[in-house]
Amino acid sequence: MQRIKFIARKELYHILRDPRSLMIVFAMPVMMTFLYGYAINMDIEHVTLAVVDQDKTADSRDLVSRFYNSGYFDRPAVAPDLSDIEQLFRSGRAAAVLIVRPGFGSALTRHEKFDLGLVIDGADASLGAAVQAYTTALVNQYQIDKLPIGTHPPGVFISRQVLYNPDLKSSHFFVPGLLGVILMTISALLTSITIAREKETGTLEQLLTTPVTAREILIGKLLPYVVIAFLDGALIVTFATLMFDVPFVGSHLLLVLFGFIYVATALSLGILISSVTKTQQVAMMLAQTTTLLPAVMLSGFIFAIRNMPVPLQAISYIVPARYFVRIIRGIMLKGASIEVLAAQAAALVGLMVLFMFLAARKFSTRIG
Repeated sequence: MQRIKFIARKELYHILRDPRSLMIVFAMPVMMTFLYGYAINMDIEHVTLAVVDQDKTADSRDLVSRFYNSGYFDRPAVAPDLSDIEQLFRSGRAAAVLIVRPGFGSALTRHEKFDLGLVIDGADASLGAAVQAYTTALVNQYQIDKLPIGTHPPGVFISRQVLYNPDLKSSHFFVPGLLGVILMTISALLTSITIAREKETGTLEQLLTTPVTAREILIGKLLPYVVIAFLDGALIVTFATLMFDVPFVGSHLLLVLFGFIYVATALSLGILISSVTKTQQVAMMLAQTTTLLPAVMLSGFIFAIRNMPVPLQAISYIVPARYFVRIIRGIMLKGASIEVLAAQAAALVGLMVLFMFLAARKFSTRIG
């Protein structure tokens, strides 16, 4: 029993002398609880709804106000140009457009049948289904409140048009997003162990005797993983289009361009992790904590960012997958152009430069 006590004490000392491992062991459960508790929100709210009120009567304005006061729908931040609804959806400025055609007020007064128009961005299947359910419920309740008790007119109906994903298949929404999650996880995980492996095996000192700079070492280590990441990306896109029938209506060249920026950003993050850790085990654990969980929970891959608490929304701005998930869905499902996605690409470039700067500085400090 005494021997077991000494062995247990010795092992405890080993654990306490590795503060990085302790931080990960205790930080990961806290982070998972925080993320899963707040980020998982299956309620769909604050859907951006653009309205075209062609009737311009008191009845139509009352209907529109009920939509915006329901808590389900928000007005666009800027008055959108409704001449091209698809461009409105590609830019992400609205998720649905309600069209109130002329004659709504008179049809309601005369108890005549009337059709409202609703165009939905079906790229997000769950969002599209929720918009249909919400609009139907709001219009039905509006008629109940507006018409006399016992009145059974033909009623107001909604004619729907769903763009990009008419059948509202969830695979069309999730599978493209998987590309962003998988590339981030694999790229950062592979590169996170590179410098840590050199430190553990003692080959880092040999590498430093060669006439190369820290920047050259980092870039040289990144290049092979760029090729591997692109092969993975091509495989995922092939499976998405052939096995899951996900449409690809955009530019392949544009996807390659943005994919290169995203992969470089993910690899830069992996190099940064590798530069600040001493062992491969700690590097792998840190890479999984900082890539997989944020990429799944805070990128919009599954859960809408707009429904998350403000602190989590702020954290999501430093998650590269947030920007690429929107890029890949925009290109594959909507055929979005470079002008629409330029802001997302610029954010990725900024993160890539930041990660590489920190990695080079940390690496230079350590080898100095």
